Amino acid sequence: MPPRFQVIDLFAGPGGLAEGFTAFRDKKTRQPFHIAMSVEKEKSAHQTLMLRNFLRKFAGRFPVEYYRYLNNGGDEPDWISLYPEQWAAAEMETLQLELGTDHAKKIIRNRLADLKRGNRDNFILIGGPPCQAYSLVGRARNKGIKGYKAREDKRHFLYKEYIEILRTLRPIAFVMENVKGLLSAKVDGDSIFELVLSDLTSPNFKNEYELFPIFSGGGHRPTRSSDFVLRTEECGIPQARHRVIIIGVRRDIAKAVPARLRDRGLLQEKSQPVTVGEVLGGMPKLRSGLSRDDSSEAWISTLIDASHKIQTADLGLDPGTAASFQRVLDRCRSDWERRPSKLRRVSANMDVLEPDCPKILGQWLYDAKLTRLPNSDTRGHMASDLCRYLFAAIYAKVVGRSPKALDFPKSLAPNHFNWNSGKFADRFRVQLLNQPATTVTSHIAKDGHYFIHPDPAQCRSLTVREAARLQTFPDNYLFKGGRTEQYVQVGNAVPPFLALKLAEALHSILD
Repeated sequence: MPPRFQVIDLFAGPGGLAEGFTAFRDKKTRQPFHIAMSVEKEKSAHQTLMLRNFLRKFAGRFPVEYYRYLNNGGDEPDWISLYPEQWAAAEMETLQLELGTDHAKKIIRNRLADLKRGNRDNFILIGGPPCQAYSLVGRARNKGIKGYKAREDKRHFLYKEYIEILRTLRPIAFVMENVKGLLSAKVDGDSIFELVLSDLTSPNFKNEYELFPIFSGGGHRPTRSSDFVLRTEECGIPQARHRVIIIGVRRDIAKAVPARLRDRGLLQEKSQPVTVGEVLGGMPKLRSGLSRDDSSEAWISTLIDASHKIQTADLGLDPGTAASFQRVLDRCRSDWERRPSKLRRVSANMDVLEPDCPKILGQWLYDAKLTRLPNSDTRGHMASDLCRYLFAAIYAKVVGRSPKALDFPKSLAPNHFNWNSGKFADRFRVQLLNQPATTVTSHIAKDGHYFIHPDPAQCRSLTVREAARLQTFPDNYLFKGGRTEQYVQVGNAVPPFLALKLAEALHSILD
């Protein structure tokens, strides 16, 4: 039986949206959504996407060679020789193109014509244009660029490539995702968000799509910015990631949707927050590395030196909190001295899920066929930063929040001219065990300071796999490329478990 809906995935990244849509099963356990075409320009993300699209050809039962590769390492299998038919199909649907170029327009136009030749009116368009131009950090960075003109920055208008394909394809529904900064982004005084909505509902578009609110629309047509804001911590994602999600259904389909379904919103119920500890707590303990002359012995010596430096610093804590701080510091030091060879930099064994992890999310993340976790090696840090990581993680553990710049002892403060300016008050941020993580962004590829592991004994930033867990990528999802490229892919992605919920909600309308 052919799939009911063919999905076109634009600006696909490593495939977060596609993973959720293709994983959805209806009440009869059928897979209604099939990826017909994915488009991504970045090489390593395209490689990740290509591999995952290939694995989907096996209907959830991945080849034994894949698990052998993940568990044992070595060279990646020659998939072309082993499974030529499945690899060729994945190549056909996974395009490495830069949207907006004449070359991409030509290829996509021809590919869409081929897909539509069967005259099947069952297309879904998903994806979201790159967010760097809309994010608050990106806009602040652009202001510092001499001669920068927003009107000339093509990234502001990449959404028009999405709109153009929407007009050409006339899918029965679409999902457009972007950062919350889209709501406040402007070009020469014009609101980008208003431009997007205007394009979606313009006379040239024949007002063809009805937009649906994420949560209860209160009986009104969703045009307010708040109607399109989704807070992932309210959707069972272990991360406070706030995004703009615009979902439209073609009017000839939408008119059959009862009013009660329109008013209730696509996601009817908000979920209990899932914490960092619930998804990371059972993962193998690892040590960080040293950026120079790394070894287990050198790392322990560096951390013990750091503990003495912290112990003699003026922490500015009340006596009770200072005593708790000292107890945690002593436990860490004892652990390092007692078990110097126990902590590795790469996961050598599989984890166990925390019993408090919600069952559905745990089943989504965990794969019993894995004996070790992929993409789980730690990065190296400077000795001075390890000292700050140790202080910050212990402070967060005993105080209940990540320290701000003013909470750091002067002896641990970095030599930054703006350290006390207030602009970078949370330059070193610990992810708290009992709360959802802060937004995982591509910046994690830079230094990891904003993503310090909550366990002070490990004294490190998050691994790619831990960041992927917070983004709800299944543990068997392999990210290709170098570690920096892997971090960028994870940070830019849409959480797949969230995409699963969006697919379920959209299917409830289309069904």
